[in-house]
Amino acid sequence: MADPSVLPWYAALLLPVLLGGVTWLALVGDALFAGERAAVAAPGREVARLLVGQRRRTVASDALLGRVGGAVLPVAALLAAAVLPLGERPVADLSVGVVWFNAMEVLAWAAVWLVGWGANSAPAMVGGYRFVAQGLAYELPHMFAIITAALGAESLRLTTIVEAQRDLWFVVVMPVAFAVYLLSAAAMAFWGPFDAPVARDVAGGAAAELSGVDRLVFAGGRWLLLVVAAAMAVPLFLGGGAGPLLPAWAWVAVKTAAVLALLLWLRHRFPTVRVDRFVPFAWVVLIPLTIAQALAVALVVLGGA
Repeated sequence: MADPSVLPWYAALLLPVLLGGVTWLALVGDALFAGERAAVAAPGREVARLLVGQRRRTVASDALLGRVGGAVLPVAALLAAAVLPLGERPVADLSVGVVWFNAMEVLAWAAVWLVGWGANSAPAMVGGYRFVAQGLAYELPHMFAIITAALGAESLRLTTIVEAQRDLWFVVVMPVAFAVYLLSAAAMAFWGPFDAPVARDVAGGAAAELSGVDRLVFAGGRWLLLVVAAAMAVPLFLGGGAGPLLPAWAWVAVKTAAVLALLLWLRHRFPTVRVDRFVPFAWVVLIPLTIAQALAVALVVLGGA
């Protein structure tokens, strides 16, 4: 008998298509925020330009290392999405879904660093190390934020976390964890104010030497990572597919779109945050805040036990 916690095999095939569609819409939304007149066609033009672009290599670069790193980003995003409840169930309803999601996110560290190192270029290497430093800053607050949601549901299974929010969404009872999660999600996708690893002051950073298909794969993985991180906020803090009138999958789509719109807005409203300033802020402010939030939730859980 098939495991009822796992969707049919074709759901796994539809997942990349679904994520790709949402990513395309996010690209259109980003172009709209940027004020482009032909925003709908902007993603298509950029994809076509990169597909026909010539690959560029620096002297003594490790092309294999760089390409493996670039390919890891979209693969990690897809694997992280496997535990996302896109409606009522995910593709794989793992008992340690929260841990799996966080583990796949950590692969981004290796991916960006490999891309920066493999190029044998000073700007690319600086960008790679910037992301490692940024990861050391955002990962602990990020981990405490998602663990707080798991603590509130007393489970690491995402479907159980969604069920625990049947009466009250976690964003209401743990707003600090939600806010920190959004900040760390943007930092994880080196997005918006946290795009120092690919910033202009280092000629594009980790992506400085990427061109053609290599740049397309890297950029696509970055966008997928952003979309998956935004979607994960829905089961963790926004009640999953809960909502009136619409089916569960529609509410997941609406809530994911709202979180994505917020992250896109952040990119066009705030300047890039310097890594050397973000690191102490994360350790001195964000980590104590998330620990305090987790302790408050733990006291509530113990009090109701």
